[in-house]
Amino acid sequence: VQLQASGGGLVQAGGSLRLSCAASSLTFSLHNMGWFRQAPGKEREFVAAIGWSGGITRYADSVKGRVTISRDNAKSTVYLQMNSLKPEDTANYYCAAFIRASDKDLSASSYSRGYKYWGQGTQVTVSS
Repeated sequence: VQLQASGGGLVQAGGSLRLSCAASSLTFSLHNMGWFRQAPGKEREFVAAIGWSGGITRYADSVKGRVTISRDNAKSTVYLQMNSLKPEDTANYYCAAFIRASDKDLSASSYSRGYKYWGQGTQVTVSS
C-alpha cells in the first residue's frame, strides 16, 4: 500500500493550498481517511477525517471553518483544501487510511492509533 501526498509548498498567510493524497494497492472505499500534521518539536496532531463515502467529516477545532476534506473514491484520492492559512499551520502534513470504513461515526478517526497506513507527508510552510 502506498499513500502519496502532494500539494504542499510555501504560501503567505491568508493564502490557500490544496493537498492531495493518492492511494495505490488499497481498496480505498473500505477505509475512512484522515489528515494529520506535525510541526518541528511538536507531536503529530489530527487535522481532519472523512467517512468512506464522503458523507461525514470531522475537523480539529484549530482548522474548523478554514479546511475542507473531501475524497474521490473513483480516483482513490483524498483532498485537503486549506484556506486562510496561518503561520501556525506550518507543518508536515500526512494522509492516512483508517483500519475500517464508517459513515456513521468518526470519533475514533481523530486518533492516530486507528490508522493502518500512512503517507510520507508533504510540507506546508506559511509565512507571515
